[in-house]
Amino acid sequence: MRPPLERQEAERLVETYSDLVLRLSYSYLNQTQDAQDICQTVFLKLLERAPDFVSSDHEKAWIIRTTANTCKDLLKSHWRRTTVAMEAASHIPAPELEEGSLSAAVNLLPPKYRAVIYLYYYEGYSSKEIARLLGRNPATVATQLRRGRTQLKDLLESEGSS
Repeated sequence: MRPPLERQEAERLVETYSDLVLRLSYSYLNQTQDAQDICQTVFLKLLERAPDFVSSDHEKAWIIRTTANTCKDLLKSHWRRTTVAMEAASHIPAPELEEGSLSAAVNLLPPKYRAVIYLYYYEGYSSKEIARLLGRNPATVATQLRRGRTQLKDLLESEGSS
């Protein structure tokens, strides 16, 4: 069994990747609380497993892959399918994105498009890298990027004409 990460290294990882993990989780789940839970889970996995990374790219790829898989696990979990709908908690205010902003439009896309759009435009990954990170076929990612862009364009145009 590997020794746990040193405190300083753990703090560096959290400072470096917490924003990425939160944003990617939010792109899958579209809920702040769930994204925060995923963030904690990902860093706990990182602390427990203490993998040896060969480079910073390998480290970042591990974080992204673990985040995506953890989000998928939550989305298909029994708990998620059998809990009360968000409308039951509608009295609790959620942070609002500025209406008409690009971020608000991206969040209106279906989850499979949100994730690839986020990784491509906000994190700067190529479609091949996204495919590898998310365990998808490169052609599927390219199609999702194209469809996501089309839907995003339509959303932005319809908001502009309103």
